[in-house]
Amino acid sequence: MSEFYIGVMSGTSLDGIDVAYCEIEDDAFEAILCASYPFDTELKSDILDAINTQTTLKKIGEIDTRLGKMYADALERFIDENGIEATKVRAIGLHGQTLWHEPESQNPFSMQLGNANIITARLGIPVVSDFRQKDIALGGQGAPFAPAFHQFLFSKLGTNVAILNIGGMANITLLTEPLIGYDTGCGNVLMDYWISHYNGASYDKDGEWAKSGTPNRALLREFLREPYFLKSAPKSTGRELFGEKWLIKQLGNFAKKNQNSPYIKARDIQATLLELTVISIANELKKSKTTLLIGCGGGICNSHLMKRLQEELNDIKIVSSDEYGVSSEFMEAMAFAWLSRERIHKKCVKISSVSGALRDSILGAIYE
Repeated sequence: MSEFYIGVMSGTSLDGIDVAYCEIEDDAFEAILCASYPFDTELKSDILDAINTQTTLKKIGEIDTRLGKMYADALERFIDENGIEATKVRAIGLHGQTLWHEPESQNPFSMQLGNANIITARLGIPVVSDFRQKDIALGGQGAPFAPAFHQFLFSKLGTNVAILNIGGMANITLLTEPLIGYDTGCGNVLMDYWISHYNGASYDKDGEWAKSGTPNRALLREFLREPYFLKSAPKSTGRELFGEKWLIKQLGNFAKKNQNSPYIKARDIQATLLELTVISIANELKKSKTTLLIGCGGGICNSHLMKRLQEELNDIKIVSSDEYGVSSEFMEAMAFAWLSRERIHKKCVKISSVSGALRDSILGAIYE
């Protein structure tokens, strides 16, 4: 029996709120309507400040509430604009905004904010949220979860297929047995930061600024010395590693070790950051038997990045998930619609081989 669910996702890039209204059955999925809404710029700034500088419990609590209101505003607008009957929506799947992700500390945790109580109070629809904590409690990374959805969608294509999502971070899914998936490292996050810092733009459209520069190979080697790139899966990451502080430190380290090297232009640093994303993804896929790579996420709209990735992976066919009737832009929002259905029906999500958890489990908390 088919049911209707809404998935909501705002990723590491903090560039928008993606909403997907989906009809789902046990073995079928259709995204009926999708839309994206702007992320509040003042709230984005406050979130980045909380991540990059010292903060307070008061600020964290206020961010949680403000995010809940922002998600509720977007959902109300989505439902009203599209004439959706709220009573037909079985549940809303809300990932929330990751503030900090540290699954391998002495006391592992992952913090997503966005008060689900506000949403269900305003819309009268159950909300499924808090997806990561059970997996972390079982010794897992609590991320990424999209590979389970990728397997649901694309398993019939065979085992030499991989799915690549490039958002703020980049992650891959290998449709092998068992299922494998992990974050390869930074996606758009460092490129977005650098162009915003220098040019005031929110992102580098089609990689044009990066394309105007020349990658600095010595700096790229310095970037790739980051221990995260050498780790084996399961692994996951976020802004708490690949953020403003990391980049400033790397640039400083490079300058100290290369006193006689010429000044690196800002556009050459952007070009090098694009290469970092490309090479860190390509290095991982070259270890696999992938022959078909299905791309999704905002990063695949960067034509220069995708051209470079195809050059590095010349034996792999790269296509957008849109070619298979699955929106590349709204893949993650759709995933959380699907994950909410799994929770409502008390189904274990088969993700332990990805996350490293002791076993598969029911994921998410229901806010009635």
